[in-house]
Amino acid sequence: MDQTRTLGKTKLKVKRIGFGANAVGGHNLFPNLNDETGKDLVRTALDGGVNFIDTAFIYGLGRSEELIGEVVQERGVRNELIIATKGAHKEVDGSIELDNSREFLRSEVEKSLKRLKTDYIDLYYVHFPDGKTPLAEVAGTLKELKDEGKIKAIGASNLDYQQLQDFNADGYLEVFQAEYSLIQRDAEKELLPYCEKQGISFIPYFPLASGLLTGKFTRDTVFDDFRKDKPQFQGETFIHNLKKVDKLKAVAEEKQVDTAHVALAWLLTRPAIDAIIPGAKRPEQLQDNLKTLNIELTEDEVNFISDIFK
Repeated sequence: MDQTRTLGKTKLKVKRIGFGANAVGGHNLFPNLNDETGKDLVRTALDGGVNFIDTAFIYGLGRSEELIGEVVQERGVRNELIIATKGAHKEVDGSIELDNSREFLRSEVEKSLKRLKTDYIDLYYVHFPDGKTPLAEVAGTLKELKDEGKIKAIGASNLDYQQLQDFNADGYLEVFQAEYSLIQRDAEKELLPYCEKQGISFIPYFPLASGLLTGKFTRDTVFDDFRKDKPQFQGETFIHNLKKVDKLKAVAEEKQVDTAHVALAWLLTRPAIDAIIPGAKRPEQLQDNLKTLNIELTEDEVNFISDIFK
């Protein structure tokens, strides 16, 4: 079975399982990260046939991009890879602010190119709207960068339904990224149908609901990172989610695969989703994610899984 897809209307051909690299150099997101382990994650991804790597400035304030750039240069595989990165955040007097202005985004793309040690970025996303710059204008800035060959495809992330339409007023948007998983299904109401209709590729982030869908947590698990503030990891909601995951676990056991594999395979059956980008903190986790490509879900199984997490 062909495990590659072209992202929406772009010319970017990706393997269906990519790598979300927020734990590569993302020292501001996760405690106790090691840069060498981060580089090993990228090497493991490349060794496993991954050709789609997703990063962002905010992952370590550029450090993730730097580490990825080092490994890609070391391996000499730039032309074989689809690299996605994102911008919008800037440091101002020790705090982080959002900026979508033309001047800022153009300068951020130049900085990302340097950190990634490349002369083009395959897919560049505006990471968050700044609430000031008109979104059609933001898309226009990325269109300029695309026409100049600095970026190959135009992306946006973290927009609500109205913002998504505003950004795409001139039809420039090619890839959209938002939170979507079995646990977090809000995108099904408006975002996914819009993307499908417009031929925009939808890339879900947190496809395993920040690890919740791995089936590895119990009601006694304690979180010391960004998850401790997320509603799905708190109180009765957390316990309720664990019960749903137990039902998913039963499906996985029947198929003799891991719970995470089934959760990821389900996503690949959704319209407009050409690829997914699960993250990993250790090389063996990344290798494990790739096993998803060996799973085929029947229509009945897809519907059963959908019903568990209605």
